[in-house]
Amino acid sequence: MRILIIGRTGQIATELLARLPEAAALEPPDLDLTDAASIAAALARYRPEAIINAAAYTAVDRAEDARALAFAVNATGPRLLGEAAARAGIPVVHYSTDYVFDGSKATPYTEADAPDPIGAYGASKLAGELLLHLAQPRSVTFRTAWVCSPHGSNFVKTMLRLGAEREELRVVADQHGAPTFAADLAAAAIAVLPRLVAAPAGDSCFGVFHLTGAPYTTWFDFAAAILDGAARRGAKRPRLVPITTADYPTPAKRPANSRLDCSRARDLLGIAPVDWREGLEHCLTALIGDAQP
Repeated sequence: MRILIIGRTGQIATELLARLPEAAALEPPDLDLTDAASIAAALARYRPEAIINAAAYTAVDRAEDARALAFAVNATGPRLLGEAAARAGIPVVHYSTDYVFDGSKATPYTEADAPDPIGAYGASKLAGELLLHLAQPRSVTFRTAWVCSPHGSNFVKTMLRLGAEREELRVVADQHGAPTFAADLAAAAIAVLPRLVAAPAGDSCFGVFHLTGAPYTTWFDFAAAILDGAARRGAKRPRLVPITTADYPTPAKRPANSRLDCSRARDLLGIAPVDWREGLEHCLTALIGDAQP
C-alpha cells in the first residue's frame, strides 16, 4: 500500500517510519500543511492510497501566545489535507488530544461528550478534527493523551534528565490520565488502514475514536514508575514529592481529568488500549539499557 505520512521527525512519525520504511514521510519544506498547492503537489507525486497525519503544533504553553500559528498547523492544515484527500478519494488517519475537553468531568470522557477546550492548543486541535471530517468524511481521528517514546521531547525523557540532575523532584499528583506510547499509536493507524481504504463513507470505521494506554494514573505515579524503572537500570533515584496543579502554574491550563474511555475503538476497530507499563519498559530499555537482575 502506498502511504503518505505527514511529518517525519515527531514521536508518532518516527514510530510510523520504523514500521513503514517504504512510506513517504514529508514535512516542510517538502510539504507545507498550511499550503494547499504544496499538499496537492505531494499527492500528485506520491499518489498515496492512504494518508496518516502525524504533524501538529504541540507546544501547549507557547500556543497561548502563538495562537495563529497553532491554528494554522492544527486546524487549517487538516482542513486543506482533508479537501485534497477527498478530491483524490484517499482516507486519512489523524491524531488529536484530550485537551479538547476541559477536564471537569468526574469519569472518563467518551466520544459523545461535548468538547470544551480551555486553551489555545486544545481549541486548535478541536477545530482541526471538525474541519478534517467535514472535508473528508472518510477519516479517522484518534484522540490520545500523554504521548511518550524514546524520541523527541516528552515526560519520560524529562523525568530521566531531571532525575539525573536533582535530588528531589516535585510532580503534579492531581491530574489524571493514561500515558500512551507513540509505538502503540503508530500500530493502531497501520492496523486500520486496509479497512479504511476499502470502506465507503459512512462506514463505522470512520469518525473520532479515543485511544490511550491503560490503566489510568496520575503524573506523580507515572513519574514514580519512570524513576523506579530507571533505578533498576542503575540510575540514581531522587526523592519524589507530590504537588497540586496550583503549586505548578503554567501559561496554559491543563485538564484535571484526561481519562479517555477507549471502548469505542475496541468495539468498532478491534483496537484495545495497551498497558503503558509495558511501553515504559521498552522505552527505558531503549534510552538506558536493560534492567539489572
